Amino acid sequence: MFSSIEPIRLQPRDPSRVQFQALPPLSLYVHVPWCVRKCPYCDFNSHRAPAVLPEAEYLEALKADLEQSLPLIWGRQVVSVFIGGGTPSLLSAGTLDAMLALFRAYLPLLPDAEITLEANPGTAEAQRFKDYARSGVNRFSLGVQSFHDEALQKLGRVHDGAQARQAIEMAQSVVQRVNVDLMYALPGQSLALAQADLATALSFGPEHLSLYHLTLEPNTVFAKYPPQGLPDDELALDIQEWLIERTAEAGYQHYEISAYSLPGGQSRHNRNYWQFGDYLGIGPGAHSKLSFPDRIVRRATTRNPEAWMQAAVKRDASHLAEDRTVAVEELPFEFMLNALRLKDGVPASYYEERTGQSLSYVLPTIRRCIDKGLLAADPQRIRASELGWRFLNDLQAEFLPDSLQ
Repeated sequence: MFSSIEPIRLQPRDPSRVQFQALPPLSLYVHVPWCVRKCPYCDFNSHRAPAVLPEAEYLEALKADLEQSLPLIWGRQVVSVFIGGGTPSLLSAGTLDAMLALFRAYLPLLPDAEITLEANPGTAEAQRFKDYARSGVNRFSLGVQSFHDEALQKLGRVHDGAQARQAIEMAQSVVQRVNVDLMYALPGQSLALAQADLATALSFGPEHLSLYHLTLEPNTVFAKYPPQGLPDDELALDIQEWLIERTAEAGYQHYEISAYSLPGGQSRHNRNYWQFGDYLGIGPGAHSKLSFPDRIVRRATTRNPEAWMQAAVKRDASHLAEDRTVAVEELPFEFMLNALRLKDGVPASYYEERTGQSLSYVLPTIRRCIDKGLLAADPQRIRASELGWRFLNDLQAEFLPDSLQ
């Protein structure tokens, strides 16, 4: 296995060095930190919105954050923009327009760049969606979670099922590309209720679905006070297997652990993450992964919105909470943690192209995983086998520094 590509890929250089011939694609992530209220399951960097959003101050800090990052990415084209949160759809149309104008002024966006905005159905307004689209948003990601009112109440959502349906219609009336987020294994959820949620989503024919198992993440209200009536593991598995079967019947490709798309509808932004591309993150609590000719750097900004705004405008890097070079021995796990989430994996050549590290560094571990039946015996791609995808955490752990051969 892999012998057919060894003469090409095993380059005569120190396998422990990072050396890029060309840099990976670059995306931009923008974090908007405010929500109407914090959902009890949410572990994202979201904060209850004040009565009046400090939009002018936020934009000024965002500009300062971006300007301080420009030397790190100067001249590199940006293939996608994702405005996430929080609830970006709380922003006024004017603020969103000014934000995108800022990006166009400072960054060489591809003409067909995917520009996604996350929206909460509880904050959806038809005119605002139209204005967002006029400003350049060409894809909406809607945090529906469920169409069942009782389930939404238990999840602490601020919208109901009717508002969820209206939000999808609003989004589809102004852009062609819409993602619908649904959660399953919800408190009190039966297989029939999960089936009804998916049936409703499919009735709109969105190009993309994100289907997430509800998990009790650390440092959330649900972790401290677990909700009553959570489905047991057997029922949760039955729901998951049915969702996979039904989406396939409806023509959706299950291309990533939680992502399903119609042909041509995959998220370009998220695929860049999973293929170990680069991304610049701006806004409070945003993370970056940036490649340079001889290293990969990870950065993160201060999480608290007020602290980030005050620090960013000082333009002295005090808004950064992390700024470090990724250790060589960490790269295999970081790469596999992302790439193996994709059903089809990635071309074998991506390992060297995206880590700057010789494939020989991980080849013994790849062979071991093939022998265990966790990786597919495919000389052209690095991808999980069916068994490996079912036990993905175990497969990814094979590439931790202490596990490498």
